[in-house]
Amino acid sequence: MMTGENIICFAKDWDDDPTSNTHVMRLLSRNNRVLWLNSIAMRAPKLTSGVDIFRIGRRLRSVFKGARQVDTNLWVLSPLVLPLPHSQIAVALNRMILRMTLWWTRRQLGMREFQLWTFLPSAIEYIGTLGESLAIYYCTDDWLHAAGYDGVKLRAMEYRLGANTDIVFATASPLQEIFIKVNPETHLARHGVDQAHFAKALLPATSVAPELEGIPLPILGLIGFIDERVDLELIGKLAAANRSWTVVIVGKIHVDVSELEKYPNLKFLGRKPYDRLPEFCKGFSVGIIPFLVNEYTRHVNPIKLREYLSAGLPVVSTNLPEVSIYRGRCRVASTHDEYIACVRAALEDNSSEAKAQRSEAMRSETWEQKVEELTTQVVRVKQSLAVRR
Repeated sequence: MMTGENIICFAKDWDDDPTSNTHVMRLLSRNNRVLWLNSIAMRAPKLTSGVDIFRIGRRLRSVFKGARQVDTNLWVLSPLVLPLPHSQIAVALNRMILRMTLWWTRRQLGMREFQLWTFLPSAIEYIGTLGESLAIYYCTDDWLHAAGYDGVKLRAMEYRLGANTDIVFATASPLQEIFIKVNPETHLARHGVDQAHFAKALLPATSVAPELEGIPLPILGLIGFIDERVDLELIGKLAAANRSWTVVIVGKIHVDVSELEKYPNLKFLGRKPYDRLPEFCKGFSVGIIPFLVNEYTRHVNPIKLREYLSAGLPVVSTNLPEVSIYRGRCRVASTHDEYIACVRAALEDNSSEAKAQRSEAMRSETWEQKVEELTTQVVRVKQSLAVRR
């Protein structure tokens, strides 16, 4: 396990829903000091977007507060940068701002030599300019095919990033295949799970979420963003297939779902705190992953798969490559009709013994174990570089 290091990371906004960014850095901060930099943007904001306007307002409110401590060894900083990742003028100005901001913040926090981690391809413009001793890219998405972004420019950034960092971690096999071509130190780093947290769904002391009270069983539950990845047609077919089923969605809605409002047995409950998710899992009968299968999702490794399993839920997913390797632990469908049939079968697979077995299987997939594997590679590469220097 890596200890005593200083880490600065480019990541998403800290206050958003927890993702791999959050889990990895929170665990690294147990034995190292971490400075988390809120998103430096990967596209220009749209002034017609309420979400973008909200993010701009939140950034401006936090930017002058400096680094705020959110855990024992973990600080969050919102650097004042221009959200124009493809403008060379903005990038040049941002370099100067970041160098000064990080010099001052590191001085305050007592951070001298530091590793630079990034979850964002746009950080390539700052790699090698901030004084880092080691640079690491942690790739979680196929940005080439991500909706709403200039995928071609982001992929070009990623190739440069892969070639100019000391080590690359990829969360899915197809992503590893992309970066191994430009950096031989590219390693598969599949997501982990907070197994103990989601296993609370199996404890008698955990109550079903009050929001689920009175909702007819069985409940087909989905936790997560409803965005371009989700097969809305499939969700509608699930609701129509059996009116005695209730489809419950827990998470933010980022796309038009008006076509689904005609189904009385489909409930949108909105975003819920991470700490409360086991309460919802306890009330679910099946955990569903109804993603579209396309070039973008072919590279996706859904964290919710392991979270559902840790909660003891039977899981039904569309045929995503990173889910298919779990066919022994969940059901995978290639068509809508097959998906509905899998849900029917999953509803019969809900014995206490089956739930316990699914949850127990995830003890070997915890974030702690995944982060230990990551840091083993980082320590090895750091030692190798020290020898060469």
